[in-house]
Amino acid sequence: MPKNKPVYVELDMAADMETLWKYTQHPEEHEKWDLRFTEISYLPRGYGEEVQRFKYATRIGFGLYISGTGETAATVRRASGERTSVLKFGSDHPLSLIRTGGGYWRYVPHASGVTFITKYDYQTRFGPFGRWFDRLLFRPLIGWATAWSFDRLRLWIERDRHPAVSFTMTWIHYFAVLLTSLIWGYGGLVPKIWFAHAGELAILQGLGIFHGWERPVLFALGVLEIAFAAAVWIWHRSAAVYWLNMALVAALTAGAALGQADVLIAPFSPAVLCAATIGLGCIAWGTAKDLPNAGNCLRKAPSSRRASGDPAAKEGIRGNSNAVDL
Repeated sequence: MPKNKPVYVELDMAADMETLWKYTQHPEEHEKWDLRFTEISYLPRGYGEEVQRFKYATRIGFGLYISGTGETAATVRRASGERTSVLKFGSDHPLSLIRTGGGYWRYVPHASGVTFITKYDYQTRFGPFGRWFDRLLFRPLIGWATAWSFDRLRLWIERDRHPAVSFTMTWIHYFAVLLTSLIWGYGGLVPKIWFAHAGELAILQGLGIFHGWERPVLFALGVLEIAFAAAVWIWHRSAAVYWLNMALVAALTAGAALGQADVLIAPFSPAVLCAATIGLGCIAWGTAKDLPNAGNCLRKAPSSRRASGDPAAKEGIRGNSNAVDL
């Protein structure tokens, strides 16, 4: 099985070095924005000890936590102002896929802020199953979580949006998007394609403009509604999708009223569904601005970065069992 590539994330932030350093090096700040950790705390340092040991825990649901320990192996300050914090970590928890690992955070100042970079790798447990699970699911997921967390940190620094607010707004947004998409998908698939409902056909017949083509038209409307359901999910950050959502819902409701006016006073009236769909669309639209987005981060080191070397390699920190002993 080919070796998995290390996780790499890079993001430019309009931040001063000291603020970014504080939010990433102080555990009480770090745990607020990093999706990968629920709790982080430093362990007491011995006299004259340069290495800072820490412990961490991650909530995985159902009241369960995965815990581990690690240490900051080195902090390098260069004349250019660049800083590097090199880490190694590991877990003896029986549910932890990660056995040992290592990596770094790199802070590269520039005229408009700081480029914040991380690169890390780890060794898994559970044998071949663990390696395949890591390759197919866990590594892509933890890479996404790292990138999403970096962008949440950027919003905290640049827009003063607290990470907890970003998290809440993200859930509200995606829940509203999901419901809006489900309404369109269900309305297109079930009553128009799977079960061509007599009521839907009656509305088309009542319009009096299709003359025997009602069933093909109903099927075509179903396909279009399913396509729009997918569009809502794909382009959920675009205002145009929600304007179109309002226009289409209003048009379909008006068409229903013209074809069979009695439906407006029937139980589960299209007017009520229209209002609910528009309302959910407005919630999704209103929460779409300034959401954390993993896509804002680079996930592969540019050639200039690769040429500048790997701080973890220089410090001898590697994500393998031989180099890490926690």
